[in-house]
Parts: sequence; structure tokens; C-alpha cells
Amino acid sequence: MRPQVVGAILRSRAVVNRQPLSKTHLCAAVRAAKSSSPIQTSRRCFSSSLPRLHKPKAEITAEGLELSPPQAVTDGKRTVLPNFWLRDNCRCTQCVNQDTLQRNFNTFAIPSDIHPTKVEATKENVTVQWSDSHTSVYPWSFLSFYLSSDRRGRENDQISLWGAEAGSRPPTVSFARVMSTSSERGIADLTAMIKEFGFCFVKDTPYDDPDVTRQLLERIAFIRVTHYGGFYDFTPDLAMADTAYTNLALPAHTDTTYFTDPAGLQAFHLLEHKPAPGTSSSEGGESLLVDGFNAARILKSEDPHAYEVLSSVRLPWHASGNEGITISPDKLYPVLELDEDTGELHRVRWNNDDRGVVPFGEKYTPQEWYEAARKWDEILRRKSSELWVQLEPGKPLIFDNWRVLHGRSAFSGIRRICGGYINRDDFISRWRNTNYPRSEVLPRVTG
Repeated sequence: MRPQVVGAILRSRAVVNRQPLSKTHLCAAVRAAKSSSPIQTSRRCFSSSLPRLHKPKAEITAEGLELSPPQAVTDGKRTVLPNFWLRDNCRCTQCVNQDTLQRNFNTFAIPSDIHPTKVEATKENVTVQWSDSHTSVYPWSFLSFYLSSDRRGRENDQISLWGAEAGSRPPTVSFARVMSTSSERGIADLTAMIKEFGFCFVKDTPYDDPDVTRQLLERIAFIRVTHYGGFYDFTPDLAMADTAYTNLALPAHTDTTYFTDPAGLQAFHLLEHKPAPGTSSSEGGESLLVDGFNAARILKSEDPHAYEVLSSVRLPWHASGNEGITISPDKLYPVLELDEDTGELHRVRWNNDDRGVVPFGEKYTPQEWYEAARKWDEILRRKSSELWVQLEPGKPLIFDNWRVLHGRSAFSGIRRICGGYINRDDFISRWRNTNYPRSEVLPRVTG
């Protein structure tokens, strides 16, 4: 990560940008948030220099097509694309179902010695006549990408890091805008702010009926069903054997560390907080948020070895408190999961209560892990890291469970909270398709 950090959320501003799509608009809510914010940012931008143009060329060689696009590929990894690869990636109506965007043919029915019999290059594309009598047309935009790269980069866009100061002006959208049937701008604002800041409040949400909150979440995507059920509506009655169903304080953690694919988004809506029967107290229960990506940035800066240990040592995680349930991931996972291509932080997986035994036989010893985790825990508990907010009826909180850790203070009385989980992939799909034109999304997804 190469951050800068945000300050009142939206004055200390550390934004981390990773190969963004070229957004056609930055939603008004995000713009407004950033103009008065305290967060850190960093961005990778496409070059604004004018491309060098020349006459396009496509020539048949023994290895495949030797290509020279009209716009020079300055960082080109190759000049030739293989014949079989090109034939397999024909996008014509015969080869790709234009409704489903799926292949219409058996790749392995193509002759292994397929080769061009004729090629023609224009400024827009390359037309190839193949030895099996098929004709393919390839846009230079498609060919140029694979001349210069091996795969599509991550589309993380800009993210803004934050700490305790984010509470002065947290990302917020209105329920009416999100639920509007006349425009997608409200849901675009919501998903964009969750993507950038890791969380967002939805103000003016009706709270007399929890089903309204369910409809709000389904405006993003389907609610994920787990061993807790789907949409939840609960009080601290230990209906499930989990500390979330008590009135105890909870330290900063991410949920569902024990799933191979942890929940992507999580939502809390406090519907009610009242004294228990026969008492007069209904205090406490403040919610805690910590930006895990910012904490990881601090850890890497202050103790690079601890960062290396927590991103290397793989741990067991489990959910085993309820009769008949023993859930664990398909393999061991580290606390800090890094992207295998870029080395950038991809996901935080941290709940010390659900952690199994630190194993031997890893790159680093258990003692080294404990020392690194102690430093991590200390950073999470710093006042500068902790954003404390009092949830209130009518203002649900939705946050990125792969990035933002949450907790709460102990409380008295009875709290009724509803909410649910949403899969990460479903959230990202909704974010893409409400913030970018489909014509720009599809090339990144289909290749």
C-alpha cells in the first residue's frame, strides 16, 4: 500500500488507489465527503500523456500473429500472440452467445494446428481468416492489452484510510436516495462509500418494522444465509452460543473468520435499547470500528517483521460453540491476507476468540507470531485507531467485513438489533454496475 491518511472522515486523508476503472462520474456523496474529510488516500492514475500513433500491422509468423498496434505499447511483454489462443478468444456472434457472453463452441474441437490464411489490420481492429474457414475480428484494445500484460489488474479503485477522527463526519447517505426507484445514484453512492471508506450509515431509515432494513440490504444484493440464519433480528438472549448474543464488551474483530469466504458486508440496525424488566438502566453498547487496512499500514511502518509474520503464518479458525456445528475454512489462513500477484493487503481475518492453536512448522515460530500479534493488538486498541459511535434507531451501519473490524462496549438493558451479511462478490458486482458503464465493466470481467 502506498497511502496518504483522511481527517474528520472525510481531513487526515490517506487514500490507497489500485488500478481504477476510469470512472465516468464520482458520486456526489463521495465528492462531498472527501471535500470536508479527514482520511488518507493514494492513487494510481492512467498516464495523461498523448499516445504515440503509427501505422498498425499484423503479420503471419510460425509462432502466431506478430502485431504492431496503432498506439505504441511501451511496456510490451510480447509482440506475437499464438494462433490457438487467438482462435479460442474470438468474440463473434457464432463463438460467443451475445445474451449470456458465454462461449458457444468446444475449444478442443479447434484443430491444434489452426493458423491464419489471411490477415488485415486497420486502425480499429485486426481481421483474421482461419484455416478452418472461420473469420474473426479483434479490436486493437483487446489485442494491445494482452501484448502488454498477462492478466487484468485488480479494480480496487481508491480507498481512504481513517482512524478515530472519522467520527466527526462519517460517510452517510439517506434511505430515500438508496431506495429510490427512479435512479440508481443513491445505491451507487452507498456502494462507492463502502468501497472507499469501508463503512457507511444510512440515515432516516424507518425502524418500526425490521423488514424495511431487510429491504435496504437487498437493495445491495441477496442476504447471505449462514448457521445464524439469513436476516437476523435478535436481543442478547444467547439464542446462539456466541458472545454477540450477550451484553458483554467485544474487542475489535472481523466476523466469520471460520468461513473459507468470510462475509463481505455486515449490517447493524439498532431498533431499540430499553431497560430490562424491573430495572431503570439502558446504558452502554457503543459500537467500535477500526480500519484494519490503516492498522496494517501502521504495523508495516512501525514493525515490518511483525507485518511479515502476520501475513505469513497460517492459522486455524473455527465456529464450534453450537451443537451440531463445527465450521472451519478449507485451509489455514493468515491474519493479513496479501494479494498473490501484487503483495498488497487483500483481506483482514481477525477474531482472537475464534482463532485455533498457533501451529508449529510454519515459516515463523509460535513465539514470533505471538509477539507480532501483540503489536497488532496494541495498534488496534490505540485511541487513535478506534472510532466509537452510538448506534441509533433509524441509522443502520453497513461495513466491509474484509477490512473494517468492529466491536462494542458492554451494556445494560435490552438491545434489539437487526441486520445481515452480504457476499463480497455480490457487493462488488453491485458497486461496479452502479458506478461504471457496463461497456467498461465487461472487458475487465470477461478479459
